[in-house]
Amino acid sequence: MTVSYPTDSVGLVSPQKFQFEQPLSLECGRMLPRFEMMVETYGTLNADKSNAILICHALSGHHHAAGYHDANDKKTGWWDACIGPGKAIDTSKFFVVAINNIGGCHGSTGPTSPNPENDNRPYGPDFPLVTVRDWVKTQAMLSDRLEIQTWYAVVGGSLGGMQALQWSLDYPDRLQKCVIIASAPKLSAQNIAFNEVARQSILSDPDFHDGRYLEKDSYPKRGLILARMVGHITYLSEEAMMQKFGRDLKSGKFMYGFDVEFQVESYLRYQGERFSRNFDANTYLIMTKALDYFDPAREYEQSLKAAMANTQCKFLVISFTTDWRFSPERSQEIVDALISNQKPVSYLDIDAEQGHDSFLFPIPLYVKSLQAFLAGKSQAQTSTQEQA
Repeated sequence: MTVSYPTDSVGLVSPQKFQFEQPLSLECGRMLPRFEMMVETYGTLNADKSNAILICHALSGHHHAAGYHDANDKKTGWWDACIGPGKAIDTSKFFVVAINNIGGCHGSTGPTSPNPENDNRPYGPDFPLVTVRDWVKTQAMLSDRLEIQTWYAVVGGSLGGMQALQWSLDYPDRLQKCVIIASAPKLSAQNIAFNEVARQSILSDPDFHDGRYLEKDSYPKRGLILARMVGHITYLSEEAMMQKFGRDLKSGKFMYGFDVEFQVESYLRYQGERFSRNFDANTYLIMTKALDYFDPAREYEQSLKAAMANTQCKFLVISFTTDWRFSPERSQEIVDALISNQKPVSYLDIDAEQGHDSFLFPIPLYVKSLQAFLAGKSQAQTSTQEQA
């Protein structure tokens, strides 16, 4: 049976696994003897390798950013709204590389991978804590493997935006453009607190088994559900939750008990349940710690201006008005540091109702501005708020 896909879809895609046999030194002081990275690519790399775009994923993201994995697949990649022929990240023009970071649970070396130093049992809690800088280091190694000396652009939202920012600092001559979406130069104390509540939900689950749950043929389901529920609340705006659920009751009346009564409760439980089946608990702990640790200004006496002084690329920074997890003020910090250094930066604060998750939606002005920036144009004005 022949399956037809939308003309703006990359269609069927197959991930590739890249093996790196050399030891990898990490910021925490530990070393991985070898590692693997799961990667998907879309589009065609041109002869001089000048049209490559790197996609960096957020906390629960992975390499499957666009298209379908098989003919029966009903769900597209996590950023399919923006990646494909004629879309903002146009695969008829660009060669797009999407990765799954180490420490992840979707094919790259992480806590579920066999530990060669422990009889190939799963790493589990023995997998080292990794940082955004470590991820960027491995992405640069992948660039070398692909013989891509300079990325046309490095693009990311949320935690992915932190990686894009780190690229501009660590490899300033290896990217022409940097797109930082719904991100921040470091987490606030409140954000660190949310992450700690989520981690404690997992760590206190009796099925966590000190992180060795795979050896017990178990996993901390309840802890993962609670962690996702807490996280999901912070990804949505109050306006979005009111419009989507309001105070609607599942059965139409109060049941005077502690089971699901409100539609929003049902939604959170569903999201938590689904997440718990598809994501590794140790990976969640590692990813949230990487978020907490990110702070490029720390090495420059807390001066973000000093940290960004040597950047060479053009920047597009995008925030969303209802994002209270990574508020527009946090994006403005990045923009202000770039302006202080007289670096080329365009900034948009998009009026959107979806909260932090807005970066995943095809909001017209957002998509058009991203497309224009990557095409060499700009619809954004420095530090200007726009209405979608």
